[in-house]
Amino acid sequence: MRILVIAPTPFFADRGCHVRILGEIQALQELGHEIKLCTYHLGKDIEGIETIRTSNLPWYQKLSAGPSVHKIYIDALLLAKVAATCHSFRPDVLHAHLHEGITIGKVVSKWYGIPLVADLQGSLTEEILDHKFIPPWGWLVGMVRWIEKKVNEMPVHLIASSTPTATLVKEKFGIDESRMTALGDGVNVKVFSRQEKDPALMKQLGISAHDQVVVFIGVLTSYQGIDLLLEAIPTVLQALPNTKFLCIGFPEEAYKEKAKHLGLEALALFPGKIPYAEAARYLSLGHVAVSPKISSTEANLKLFGYMAMGLPTVVFDNPINREILGDLGVYAQNGDVQSLAGSLVRVLGDESLREQLGAQSHQKAADCYSWRAVGEQLANLYGQVIRAKEIS
Repeated sequence: MRILVIAPTPFFADRGCHVRILGEIQALQELGHEIKLCTYHLGKDIEGIETIRTSNLPWYQKLSAGPSVHKIYIDALLLAKVAATCHSFRPDVLHAHLHEGITIGKVVSKWYGIPLVADLQGSLTEEILDHKFIPPWGWLVGMVRWIEKKVNEMPVHLIASSTPTATLVKEKFGIDESRMTALGDGVNVKVFSRQEKDPALMKQLGISAHDQVVVFIGVLTSYQGIDLLLEAIPTVLQALPNTKFLCIGFPEEAYKEKAKHLGLEALALFPGKIPYAEAARYLSLGHVAVSPKISSTEANLKLFGYMAMGLPTVVFDNPINREILGDLGVYAQNGDVQSLAGSLVRVLGDESLREQLGAQSHQKAADCYSWRAVGEQLANLYGQVIRAKEIS
């Protein structure tokens, strides 16, 4: 099949949403399908993926997640690029990511009569509120939710990155179950695998052989729970003074300042943005992984990498984390700093528990969460959608 992927984001930018897009594309290519990707002018080209970008806009350089008013006109440019690519490529199916991508895909789908499949990684309304892009006024939230409902009705089929997200979409927006598929994230076990700690990297970061390391990777924002993690550190240090916290991601400067203000400058380490290919090298320094993400509607792809690395993982207790980790997660009460600190102390202080959870997590990632399996399910779904269009 020929598949045109629509990604209204600066792909590739070393973050979760992009890792899902990358994993799906590479899995489909491995199965023999032809892919083209339309995306923003920003981001790194990935070898082997034909990437078609919008015109360069030098004043827009935002790589981090979240909404922006600039996206309005960039998405108009992306619409033109998708339409032109459809004309030359003649794809069998359009695969749109994010709600802006669905809107663009719907227009082009109507023009060319190509079926549109869409990938949801969370709720548009919840994302806008999580990023504090709008005030939580009832009438305004209601209007955004109405827009989200209309957008969710546009594709012939919706793919949700988790069962809780699929349930939310069905219950809140009335999407028929026959038009929804829950298809979780995967992990590249060739990239994320257990490896020896790198002494040079430890020295560079200021980590000694005697330190226990709590590791986080992802976008550094309040909705990812980084503020709560910083607040939990003093309690952890009271019980386990030789603990350091390695927070990998961006934008890091504000959190560096906050850590300094709290007197944690040497204990909370912020190396900044790193290449996706370097993630395993950094994660291998951890004894325990953490994801204090507050959002309960958005996917949590980092957990798959943690598992593949054999890292026991502490998270807040919500349905998405439960679906991924199951009995292998160590759960803190949602949004509770002291519960988060207590869970970290519990795992850090119990070596046998760490080894047990780490080994079982690694095995589960290898057995159940490969991108190839995701690609096979996507290809089957595309086939069903194309056949349904041919019949109609």
